[in-house]
Amino acid sequence: MSSPKLLVFGGTSDSIAVCRELEQLGIHYTFSVATDAGRQMAQGSDGKPCIQGELIVGRMDVAQMQQWMTDHHITHVIDAAHPYAQELRQNIMTASIGLNLPLVRFERQSQHIDHELITRVESVQQACEEIKSQGWQKVLLTTGSKDLGTFCQQLPEQNLIARVLPTAEVMQQCEALGLGVDNLIAMKGPFSEALNHALYQTVAPDVMVTKESGQAGGFLEKMRPCLELGIACVVIERPQPVLSGEYHAVLSELSACQSLFTQWIGTQEHE
Repeated sequence: MSSPKLLVFGGTSDSIAVCRELEQLGIHYTFSVATDAGRQMAQGSDGKPCIQGELIVGRMDVAQMQQWMTDHHITHVIDAAHPYAQELRQNIMTASIGLNLPLVRFERQSQHIDHELITRVESVQQACEEIKSQGWQKVLLTTGSKDLGTFCQQLPEQNLIARVLPTAEVMQQCEALGLGVDNLIAMKGPFSEALNHALYQTVAPDVMVTKESGQAGGFLEKMRPCLELGIACVVIERPQPVLSGEYHAVLSELSACQSLFTQWIGTQEHE
């Protein structure tokens, strides 16, 4: 009799929720995050770890993923990475399929809202083009630190104000891009509507740029105060993944995860 051994790729609050489901079922897992921000989230800020599983930190290519999976006798893989992390998700799929391991994608459903102040675009590049075409000068970015370089390069004439995680790694990145203290709001979410409302009133941007992060990312809590204050919004929609390969299952609810994980336990016990 053996139990499943899982490798969970994450870094979002959704991935933490998946890990907790595994813990409730007593399933052994390792949690893989790419950045120090992911490590801090998993370890918790109050000295109490958010998860109980083993934690590995750092980016891996396909070969490194496969070597780790083989060395640690992984039986199942869960991709709970950020929906915008396209390259990572493709690497996870390629590595898992190459080893014939069941791969599950977990992603909470996106939240949609329509309003005349909202412009929906498909990429960071399109967001920049929209900002320039509309003549917006003061731009509040709530898209994280990954795409800051593109925004800075494409919008050199705009006054960019970025809300980012308060980690040393991110601060160094911002400094390298020429973003000073007047351009940064270093805070860790989740953020309430009231907090966002106060922030927008203080900053008074011409436009707020965000990603369609869904409930876990506080999407509606970002959007509603903007619309109440009459601030334009540019929403970068979730990319439609173009991945070579297929998932064993695609789940959006934790209850479905619990059912599938329980099934895995039963399968392993009968092998």
